[in-house]
Amino acid sequence: QVQLVEAGGGLVQPGGSLRLSCAASGFTFSSRTMSWYRQAPGKERELVATIGGTGRNTNYADSVKGRFTASRDNAKNTLYLQMNNLKPEDTAKYICSAVVIENRFWGQGTQVTVSS
Repeated sequence: QVQLVEAGGGLVQPGGSLRLSCAASGFTFSSRTMSWYRQAPGKERELVATIGGTGRNTNYADSVKGRFTASRDNAKNTLYLQMNNLKPEDTAKYICSAVVIENRFWGQGTQVTVSS
């Protein structure tokens, strides 16, 4: 079955960096566009970034452009999100997602807290 397992979250000061990862299994990872979402308490889930199967095509929410970079290692079936210059408003649970056979699957998420 499809499994998505995120890791790498934590507490970081404003201006700091974190690198999230998402280990995928149960589907042909290299053929799927992957996405990162985030959800803060009391807010709707927000699309942060998408990356095509080859890794060449990426799209970002305006709020993270120039600070976040999505990448993938298809040999390791792993998705990444490099987050630089983090701001308090980036505090949220970060969740990776994939659409497989017309069904959207979600990981359990990893918490990122940006605070001094």
